[in-house]
Amino acid sequence: MGEKDIKPLEHYLGNAIRDLRTEHGLTIAEVSHRAGISRGMLSKIENAQTATSLDTLEQVANALGVTLARLFRTYGLPRDGAQLVKKGEGMEVVRRGTRRGHTYHLLAYDQGPRKYFEPFLITLKDAGEEFRPFEHPGTEFIYMLKGVLEYRVGSEIFVLEPGDSLTFRGEIPHRPEKLHGAPIRFLSIIHYDNPEELLSD
Repeated sequence: MGEKDIKPLEHYLGNAIRDLRTEHGLTIAEVSHRAGISRGMLSKIENAQTATSLDTLEQVANALGVTLARLFRTYGLPRDGAQLVKKGEGMEVVRRGTRRGHTYHLLAYDQGPRKYFEPFLITLKDAGEEFRPFEHPGTEFIYMLKGVLEYRVGSEIFVLEPGDSLTFRGEIPHRPEKLHGAPIRFLSIIHYDNPEELLSD
């Protein structure tokens, strides 16, 4: 990967992880063992030579004894507290229960110990994929951008076309039911009513 291919986020995360590791007097071998990843992978992350999933970053954060939010505490945060994520620079996230047929791009990063909302740009590419139901705290808002999606919430199925929106409680089992005209693209924003519930996750 050439220097021009490396995104600012990878540089930031690599430096943040290396600084925390050295601050705690830990070696790459110690942190990689605790995180359950190879030393080579951790070295690549620290040197901004690879992108990595949110799940892996959470394992590394736990190995360093900090929260995932701590890694992102100052990323993209200017003096006035606004955060800009340029087109194509949202961090690709691997969510539990998902496969390679689709991608989640996180469009804003947690700036503190409490997570109030998460905005995702979701792309579904495999029209034949079967999804397991998702359940989570808070309220989810979906805004369709491309394609036609049949989306199940509880026992109801909603047909979503570009420009349509859908809002529902996250604890109700929900999932994409059927894709028409893949790739499908939509914005999903999860608002957490009680951020303290997530602190023990």
